[in-house]
Amino acid sequence: QVQLVESGGGLVQAGGSLRLSCAASGRTASSFAMGWFRRAPGKGREFVAAVTWTGSSTNYADSVKGRFSISRDNAKNTVYLQMNSLNAEDTAVYYCAASCFLATISAPDYWGQGTQVTVSS
Repeated sequence: QVQLVESGGGLVQAGGSLRLSCAASGRTASSFAMGWFRRAPGKGREFVAAVTWTGSSTNYADSVKGRFSISRDNAKNTVYLQMNSLNAEDTAVYYCAASCFLATISAPDYWGQGTQVTVSS
């Protein structure tokens, strides 16, 4: 079992930045590919970014490329999502997810509870 706890959400003005953190616990937490998803009001959950367990490979949704950056610190069992140049369309609940492989991150094995990000225009 892997438990995921997100933090770092909040209210930010358009153009601002936030860094989300996801602390993973469990015996093999550091061996999972990790990802971030989000669900905006009235919309379905969408993929945002993912990183392999080594941190050597990343994927991003087109809507966040060049603005968001995913990274991980396996010594701390934590994955981060640095979000820059935020706009109102980034307003959503952000979820951390873990999957055995990067290729299967779209169907994660574990989910966090989510953290709210609100961007005011």
